Amino acid sequence: MDTKSSEAQYMSGFGNEFQTEAISGALPKGQNNPQRCPMDLFAEQLSGSAFTRDRAHNLRSWLYRIRPSVVHGEFEAEDLSTPPLEPLISTFTSLRGDPNQLRWDPLPLPSVEEEIDFVDGLVTVAGSGAASEKSGVAIHLFTANISMRNKAFVNSDGYLLLVLQQGNLSIQTELGYLELSPKEICVIPRGIVFRVELSTECPARGYILETFSGPFELPNLGPLGANGLANPRDFLYPVAAYDLECDNKFEVVNKFCGTKWKAKLQRSPRLFESASHPTHQTALGVRFGSIAKY
Repeated sequence: MDTKSSEAQYMSGFGNEFQTEAISGALPKGQNNPQRCPMDLFAEQLSGSAFTRDRAHNLRSWLYRIRPSVVHGEFEAEDLSTPPLEPLISTFTSLRGDPNQLRWDPLPLPSVEEEIDFVDGLVTVAGSGAASEKSGVAIHLFTANISMRNKAFVNSDGYLLLVLQQGNLSIQTELGYLELSPKEICVIPRGIVFRVELSTECPARGYILETFSGPFELPNLGPLGANGLANPRDFLYPVAAYDLECDNKFEVVNKFCGTKWKAKLQRSPRLFESASHPTHQTALGVRFGSIAKY
């Protein structure tokens, strides 16, 4: 187990099967879904692929929750007429392409008077395909100067790869904590609920690649040899975590086909404990086999 901070702890190995529990004895023994789980937890399977896929490509996590994930209010579409909200795009097939060479400046950092969190600071700049067809990608920029307060985010459209340009983030997911700094990337699978907090008082800004087609994979080795490209051990996965935070004003924002939908939660969405198909992160500042630092 690797430790980066007093709060975030990690296990290493890209694509590994992990078993982790926040409190000893919380995981069932010898089965995934007993009639009664230890500590009266609720067993749920989160599928990252069709459950009939072959073993090599089957992705799933068995989660053991304090409360079932279905306990939430009705989702309602967010009102885009209220600033500073910006529409997110998940369907590009009907848009007219532009053959000109284009370049985008970084998003301006929010002023001191503004309060922009990670969700409100998301802006789409490019993409292809459509989330509804599970084909293509979207490229977003984000900026934030406050933490997400009593709010969580889940992306139903695709996998998110975050690249932080400045600032430091603490990403609290259903599956554990992740700390993100510049020169590191973070991957959050489709359907994982998470919350982004600023680790320092400095604003944060970065880039997001969203893939609609499926999970990220490490490229195959070949002429580079056995030690080329990224090593699986360089990718870190969080250990299980939970909290007892409860607030009737807590809400989850679900990005579904490009539209933000809101629903009320009776508690923080973080889990009691979990296993496999998790979020992960890796550093770009370490050496990857024969690839030098960059």
